[in-house]
Amino acid sequence: MQATQHITIAIDGFSSCGKSTLAKALAKKMNYTFIDSGAMYRCVALYGLKNGCALGAHKINIACIVESLTKIRIQFGEPDSNGNRPVMLNNENVSDAIRQLEVANIVSEVAAIREVREFLVKQQQELGKNGGVVMDGRDIGTVVFPHAEVKLFITAKPEIRAQRRFLELQAKGEINSLDEILENLKHRDRIDSTRSISPLTQAKDALVVDNSEMSETEQLEYVLNLVKNHTRA
Repeated sequence: MQATQHITIAIDGFSSCGKSTLAKALAKKMNYTFIDSGAMYRCVALYGLKNGCALGAHKINIACIVESLTKIRIQFGEPDSNGNRPVMLNNENVSDAIRQLEVANIVSEVAAIREVREFLVKQQQELGKNGGVVMDGRDIGTVVFPHAEVKLFITAKPEIRAQRRFLELQAKGEINSLDEILENLKHRDRIDSTRSISPLTQAKDALVVDNSEMSETEQLEYVLNLVKNHTRA
């Protein structure tokens, strides 16, 4: 599918509901650029984890994180044949490292810091200023690109999201309990939805997609039709 104009597609939703998988596939199908904003927050969390800013699960030294921002450089490499773009933190490929559960355990707390959001939102807006992008996150349609031509809000039942995440980590050789993952998702949902700075909320003009009972292929086809019909309107 090739769009007739380079629009901006903003995808928001809860943790582990498949936003990035959808965004990546949609961008590839439309020959657009995929930008994973969540990976950027994970990079800051990973840097903090490696540099003494983490105080334990769900606990961080905020001042330490803020002071670290001037030392953080995030880039996305060229996509491979599957549309995967390596995430580079200070010239190191951290695509796998940022997906570890210890990063997930502090990323929502890191993302709730005003200075971190201002630091990354500015970069995200610069990356997508010319359109032709699919960006996913928590506040893309409400804060980063409030005037995006297409806004999607993705959701799924917590238990289904936890099971998907469990299988994803298991495939990478990481052994975590399903209960631990479910508790982490619920904690992140709570932090993301209640933080004072750019909370996770559904944009008024967003199209809601509950993918609890959808396969990745079914979801992609469904969203492609939504995008096609919405841009025709």
